[in-house]
Amino acid sequence: MRTEAVQNRPAKAAAHSQTLSRGIRTLEILAAAQSPLTIAELSEALGVHRSIAYRILRTLEDHSLLIRDDAGRVQTGPGLAVLARGVSQDLQTAALPELTELANDLSMTAFIAVWDHRDTVTLLTVEPRHSGATLAQRPGTRHSFSSGAPGIAIQSAISEDAWARLAPGLPYRHEARAARAAGFATSHDEVLPGVSAIAAPIHVPGGMPAAICVIFLGRGNEPAAIGSRLGISARAIEAQLQ
Repeated sequence: MRTEAVQNRPAKAAAHSQTLSRGIRTLEILAAAQSPLTIAELSEALGVHRSIAYRILRTLEDHSLLIRDDAGRVQTGPGLAVLARGVSQDLQTAALPELTELANDLSMTAFIAVWDHRDTVTLLTVEPRHSGATLAQRPGTRHSFSSGAPGIAIQSAISEDAWARLAPGLPYRHEARAARAAGFATSHDEVLPGVSAIAAPIHVPGGMPAAICVIFLGRGNEPAAIGSRLGISARAIEAQLQ
């Protein structure tokens, strides 16, 4: 009997891991969706039977991680906002005043991007007040380190040897070497056609570097001035994190 119990543990653990993975994947699918999904659409995206999808939904619904509208369609719920508030909370608190000032002074969308293995993920965004058409950068937006100024800026704060250990097989961009010398990184037409980005690294005590960034249409004519301004904001945020 003891042997059977030991043999059964890995299978039970695997089942639990699969359930957790499906629940997390459900939230990822809903977060990326442009509109609420039906249970049929969600079960198809998950690759599971509708009965399994329904059980997952009920559990997530109990924790306010998703909600259903009157037609039974599913979307992310307010519980996710509570969880997101705790992600890099000190960084978010320190960055918000700087992002707000940057966005309004430069009339550009400003945001913080953080490391997530092979991607950068937008953590916090501020759009300018009293501005016309602005570019949106939703929290949770994910981009590969192979594109965009935020990834270059984060790379520039990491040595090439450390990068090889952290992201094996993912090249260290030569632009990161230039960004290390300049104090900021630039990109154009890499993530979205016609969109430029400028970013500066933020050194986070005890953690991976982050980046403070602005995005705008066209190339702009003052990248050095904007990069210098971002560097000042990055240092202010770092001072708050000490």
